[in-house]
Amino acid sequence: MVEAGEFFGLLGPNGAGKTTLISILAGLVAADTGTARVLGHDVVTDYRNARRRLGVVPQELVFDPFFTVRETLEIQSGYFGIRDNDAWIDEILHHLDLAGRADANMRALSGGMKRRVLIGQALVHKPPVIVLDEPTAGVDVELRQTLWGFIRKLNRDGHTIILTTHYLEEAEALCARIAMLKAGKIVALDTKQNLLSRFAGLTVRLTTDRLPEAWQSRVMRQEEGTYLLSLANYAELESLLAALRQDGATIAELSLQEADLEQVFLRIMARHQ
Repeated sequence: MVEAGEFFGLLGPNGAGKTTLISILAGLVAADTGTARVLGHDVVTDYRNARRRLGVVPQELVFDPFFTVRETLEIQSGYFGIRDNDAWIDEILHHLDLAGRADANMRALSGGMKRRVLIGQALVHKPPVIVLDEPTAGVDVELRQTLWGFIRKLNRDGHTIILTTHYLEEAEALCARIAMLKAGKIVALDTKQNLLSRFAGLTVRLTTDRLPEAWQSRVMRQEEGTYLLSLANYAELESLLAALRQDGATIAELSLQEADLEQVFLRIMARHQ
């Protein structure tokens, strides 16, 4: 359960079920089993109230090429029965750096600009729950920072934010609690700090001409003789060094890395092959 007012991360590899879950919440896909609710409103039996409380930013760039940016937001407002919300639309345009393109036709915008409009569409009815499905995919760094500043403000104002992203540094910087999915199942659910402390261990970046076979299972990533290994503690580091010496391996570089969410994610996914 995602608590009201949370900034919640939903992480997982491609095909894990993140977008399917979001589609169930939005009423676009029917769940085979179980129930889903948005602030207590069942997404099937009380669809209208559930949908009014939810704003979804999809992955796909879906837009109507015949309207301007402002018209697109006004039409989206109308779907929720909202009129005369020009002040809020102006605020959205300002925070998404779209004010200068408000009268531009949608088909004339770049991909990054179109994604900003999708975010604006999700916010026009001021939903208390906002779902962001890969919102910064294909977005430049400057906009990414602007966008997260705006989203943080919405969260401080009481909005519940659910974020899926492949930029794990974003999830680490923004989310207080995180769920990790694989093959449609939750394989980890905890606060960010607890996940880091429970699964972090040691991460060793090692450049060598060979790695003993017994240590291959500890490799999280490999590239041209450089290995990123997951170790439980310093005793295992001593064992690794001893094995390298015994094998006659040459160590070109070795460094310990501070644990981050990406390394925790790789460890958890490796445990659920």
